[in-house]
Amino acid sequence: MNDEAAGIWRLRHQRLRLAGAQCADCGGVSFPTHVRCPRCGSRNQRQVQMKGTGVVYSHTTVYQAPEGFNPPYTLGLIQLDEGPMVMGRLLADEPQIGQHVEMVTRKLKAHGEDALIVYGYEFRVI
Repeated sequence: MNDEAAGIWRLRHQRLRLAGAQCADCGGVSFPTHVRCPRCGSRNQRQVQMKGTGVVYSHTTVYQAPEGFNPPYTLGLIQLDEGPMVMGRLLADEPQIGQHVEMVTRKLKAHGEDALIVYGYEFRVI
């Protein structure tokens, strides 16, 4: 397994299930997970499953994309119901600030000689 494949495997819970962390001391929720709570510095973290729903906080259209991605597409900054902000592709013809969205898992691209399929999350309007 190459280094990129190993990295994709390690991040599978974040990319496919929006697994975050909640601090047992202050209650703060973070995504992605951290060794220490970003709010209080505690190491007392437990994994939590985000619902994957939230609202569009901001968005932009990408016209010059990294290799393997076909522009134009819309990126959204999503405020999850649990609190953290995440960025992901926004599947909306006319995105609006404040729109309610939900996470969906999709094939993002095939990578490398072995065509390793890279999955990730995107957000659609609900």
